Formats: sequence, structure tokens, C-alpha cells
Amino acid sequence: MSVIDQKRVWRLLDTVPDPEIPVVSVVELGIIQSVEVDPEGAVRVEMTPTFAGCPAIDMMCSGIRTALTDAGIENATVAVTYDPPSTSDRITEEGRRKLKAFGLAPPPRVEGNTAGANLLLMEMIECPFCGSQNTRLDTPFGATLCRAMYYCDSCRQSFEMFKPL
Repeated sequence: MSVIDQKRVWRLLDTVPDPEIPVVSVVELGIIQSVEVDPEGAVRVEMTPTFAGCPAIDMMCSGIRTALTDAGIENATVAVTYDPPSTSDRITEEGRRKLKAFGLAPPPRVEGNTAGANLLLMEMIECPFCGSQNTRLDTPFGATLCRAMYYCDSCRQSFEMFKPL
């Protein structure tokens, strides 16, 4: 039996893609709150989805369990928690880079000011295609709960932004 440590589990979790944005991992999105490994090798992962009604929660949990099981970790549980609440500030710099390369504008940092997060939707956001800030909110409703639609007046492209939380 191989040794199971937290670093190994975190590396495995970093291979699990978000089902709705497959270019980023659940670690890069910042939704993994904690990893615990007990002396017998049982693993418990706590995950906070970006939105309570996220339709991908079950798929993320399944992907996490599969990654751990495929690596020989048989006793693994995934717990969904909403405390502390999700914040887009937890998206890693690599995750932000990958979102932008995917054509999805990363959210501005709210730095704990979640009350003002909705106001950030009104700001000009950098276009992931041309880099211009000559952009405007088209609609706060994107293809999924965690996205909003923007339009760039410079390159005339529509794009989505991952909503600030």
C-alpha cells in the first residue's frame, strides 16, 4: 500500500477538471476547501461550489472520487460545504490565466467585499480576446449560473465573464 499524504491528494485533485469549464481544475477554481487524511489512509475532501444551485456539483464529486480511486485511494469521501462561502478570490493565478486563454474573462478580485461583488459586474472588464477595457455588460445571465455576458466594443466580440463572488 502506498503512503497517502495531503500533497499527493492535492496533486490528484489538480487533475480533476471543472465539468463546465474543462480547461481549469477544481483546485485552480479554488473550490477545494480542505483535504484530510487520517492515519488509516481515509481521505476526506471538502468542496465549496461557486453557486449553491450549481448543476455540476454531482459531476465534480464524482470526478474527485474517480481520480482518487483510480490512484488507489479506496476510502475517499467528498463533502459539499457552504461554510465558508465561495469566493472568486480563491481562483489561482494559473486558473485566471487559463480562463482568459479559454475566452472567459476572469472575475475582478472582491477581496472579501462580497456585498460589492454585484457592482463589479458593472465595471469595464478586460476582453479576453483583444485585451481592451472598452467593454460593457450585455446581460448578467450567461450560459451557467457562474457567468455573465459582456460585449467588447473594440473587437466586437461577445464574451463571458466568470462572476465575482
